[in-house]
Amino acid sequence: MVLKSREKILLVFVVIAMAIWAFDRYYYTPQSRKILSFKGEIQAADQKMEQFLLLTKGVETVETEVARLEGEIKALTGRTLKGEEFRTFLRHLARESHALQMKIISITPQEEMLSLPKERKEPLTFQYRKVNVQMVLHSNYTKLGDYLRDIEKFPFLINVDRLEIERNEDILPLVKVTLGLSMYMVSL
Repeated sequence: MVLKSREKILLVFVVIAMAIWAFDRYYYTPQSRKILSFKGEIQAADQKMEQFLLLTKGVETVETEVARLEGEIKALTGRTLKGEEFRTFLRHLARESHALQMKIISITPQEEMLSLPKERKEPLTFQYRKVNVQMVLHSNYTKLGDYLRDIEKFPFLINVDRLEIERNEDILPLVKVTLGLSMYMVSL
């Protein structure tokens, strides 16, 4: 059978069409699916990488905050006398009240133990105690200001929780001062 040129051209086109169809069916479409799956994996990996970058930044900020807090703890530990705080406070109060001409009317210390977190299993070698001191004294404003400034220089942590100043006609030119202090002490 002899094919005409038209049939030959048609046959060539059919062979080309079948080759294109086979290429598309067996190579291009599976590769396209693989490429789509790889793109999905790349997007998932990019999202994980962004999350890790955020976590890394968070860890860095936490590390800087921990370093700052450790520095504060070292500074506070350096200021702590470990067991001699209240005696030092009383000595300082006696010395300064005489020098600043402050008249101490009453002083009431009250100790409370600070509780540790319950999830902490290891015992500490030391514990912190908090001593609240309520003082009533007579002083003038400038001497009281000097005393409150001197509290900052104590070799342990002390907070002024309450300060009441009352003018009383009976003790003029002095004022009645009610002072609430809290001291944090280390008990060994």
